[in-house]
Amino acid sequence: MKIIARTGIALLLIAAVAGGLGYYFVCYPNTQVDDEGVFYIREDDSFENVMENLQNNGYIKNSYTLRLVSRLKKYPEMVKSGRYRLKDGMNNNTLVNLLRSGNQEAVHFTFNNLRTLEQLAGVVSRQLEIDSLEFLETARRPDLQRELGFTPETFIGMFIPNTYQVYWNTKPEKLIRKMAEEYRKFWNDTRLAEAKKAGLSPMEVITLASIIEEETVRPEEYPIIAGVYINRLNKNIPLSACPTLKFALGDFTLKRILNKHMEIESPYNTYKNQGLPPGPIRMASVNVIDAVLHYKKHDYLYFCAKSDFSGGHYFSKTLHQHNIYAKQYHRALNQRKIY
Repeated sequence: MKIIARTGIALLLIAAVAGGLGYYFVCYPNTQVDDEGVFYIREDDSFENVMENLQNNGYIKNSYTLRLVSRLKKYPEMVKSGRYRLKDGMNNNTLVNLLRSGNQEAVHFTFNNLRTLEQLAGVVSRQLEIDSLEFLETARRPDLQRELGFTPETFIGMFIPNTYQVYWNTKPEKLIRKMAEEYRKFWNDTRLAEAKKAGLSPMEVITLASIIEEETVRPEEYPIIAGVYINRLNKNIPLSACPTLKFALGDFTLKRILNKHMEIESPYNTYKNQGLPPGPIRMASVNVIDAVLHYKKHDYLYFCAKSDFSGGHYFSKTLHQHNIYAKQYHRALNQRKIY
């Protein structure tokens, strides 16, 4: 009987130790996070990469127990890329469940003040797990552009500068489709009604806004310049917008538009062609788009940069008055040796 009792006690002790170890391995806090706890797993990361990165970032106290629990829960075969938020004091079970589930945190993806798809691709690659070249190749696919309702000329107008919530490991096509969805949301009933009232389609509004954004650095001038251009469109007068020539020439650094520039053969030459160009010349900001929708009603048909280079403009109702301002500005350019 004594032998049986001793054996029973020994078994109980073994079970207690095993239970204690099991609790320690699975439930004891094993993370130490003294920063934001943002942890990235790339698409090509293996289980070993994940373990090494967790340890190298100082997030794990005991890697042995984490590896053991990970294998018990078959995590090595279930690694999912993403941007995860780790918390201080997580146990192995909670941590493995988080990483295994792919329950990642969304990224606040922001872009603004961009001219080209190439620039957008750079922003995308810096904020998300998307290669810039892969994004460009996807964005330039004619079949995708057509499916979403755009042409190569208007496609850039689909991207409305703002902050969006997306997953860090979103694929290029999925991101582009999300931007198309956000574009449709942006053009709500109110904005569509305002565009119709102005006699413009949504893309024409964006195209005009893209020109205005290149014309002035002063937000208070946006609705005034919009009014000038809408007056010219309504009177069938060419827009004669310098930014469209810079776009056609592929050089936004031009400080002076010359007569030879006005002769370039391009559908974006608004000195030679009537109406709006085929599409936006940049990504138009929301405040400029809204300025076009709420353009100022006036009788101005012309505007000219001020000769003090303050960034402001003089507005004129007649060509005679405009030419006076233009001569002053050209004289100032000559004085600064800008030829």
